[in-house]
Amino acid sequence: MSGLPPTFKAAVVETPGNTAAYGARPGEESPVKFTLKDVPLKKPAHGQVLVKVIASGICGSDVHILNGKVGAQFPHVSGHEIIGEIAAIPESEDHWKIGDRVGGGWHGGHCHFCTQCKRGKFLLCENEAINGVTSWGGLAQYVLLRREAVVSVPTDVDPASYAPILCAGVTVFNGLRNMGIRHGGIVAIAGVGGLGHLAVQYAANMGYKVVAIGRSESKKEEALKFGAKSYIYGTPAETVEQLKKMGGADCIVVTANSPELTSQLQGGLVKGGTLLVLAIVGSAPFDSGKLITQEHAVRGWPAGSSIDSEEAIDFAKEFGVNCIVQKFPLENIQQAYDLVDTGKVRYRSVIVM
Repeated sequence: MSGLPPTFKAAVVETPGNTAAYGARPGEESPVKFTLKDVPLKKPAHGQVLVKVIASGICGSDVHILNGKVGAQFPHVSGHEIIGEIAAIPESEDHWKIGDRVGGGWHGGHCHFCTQCKRGKFLLCENEAINGVTSWGGLAQYVLLRREAVVSVPTDVDPASYAPILCAGVTVFNGLRNMGIRHGGIVAIAGVGGLGHLAVQYAANMGYKVVAIGRSESKKEEALKFGAKSYIYGTPAETVEQLKKMGGADCIVVTANSPELTSQLQGGLVKGGTLLVLAIVGSAPFDSGKLITQEHAVRGWPAGSSIDSEEAIDFAKEFGVNCIVQKFPLENIQQAYDLVDTGKVRYRSVIVM
């Protein structure tokens, strides 16, 4: 690989953090510790491309991954919101070229041959690859990506602002557009954070009447600027009552990590409404009676394939969906991660090289 260094710097986590809990406990520092290491640069094998990372976001899922909840092998390098340029390709590569601006998201590849792949459901591949889980991810100067999962990224967008769209953005974009919500319907977004601030913008630009749900009045002004028509807050029970006064929501999108809120929000749906859970909230019981008698649905959605990510990027570019990020150099990876772990980031942490 002429012109490439023999080694590169990567933010390595030697052992998982707090395996007994979800990341940092209130008032405590993050249990996940990073070490910047020089690691050997590997040639891309058949079916891979080597990407020089420009920007790599830190997702809430990385907290689960680095606390040993998702099955990653340690020592580990996380990161699945990656934008960079192709630095090397194998001789067999006939599509991607050196210098292409590309990205890598949660979906890291599929086998093409399992039942789900044969049905075209690559996100449900029985042998799925996940960037930053089944392989080392993008919190490093270089990363290897599988060719079928590589995302084409325009060169006229800010890599740091668009990197989170490869997970957070495509998750809410793909989830919303696959729920069959009536045009002009009420979509409530529970949580105005890393996922939620994007969900409000995507939903508003899709033509839905957006109700943002927060824990307090503190994010009301921003939520309205993002495109929400109204903003409600209070206890879970108070929130449900306010939704009922509006006639109920056609879809409620859960982006906040609250099992209690998630369970109770079902009561704020219209008959035939959908509760779309996009945050990892753990166990959350639901009213089975209403699932039957009111035709409620509880759904999830697993990010997106490469074409989904490209369409999420195109939509964001066309309609001005703005991902608000805090940028950090790789040397400040610990600070960037800690803000995510403790819930203090506004709204996404992104490492820039």
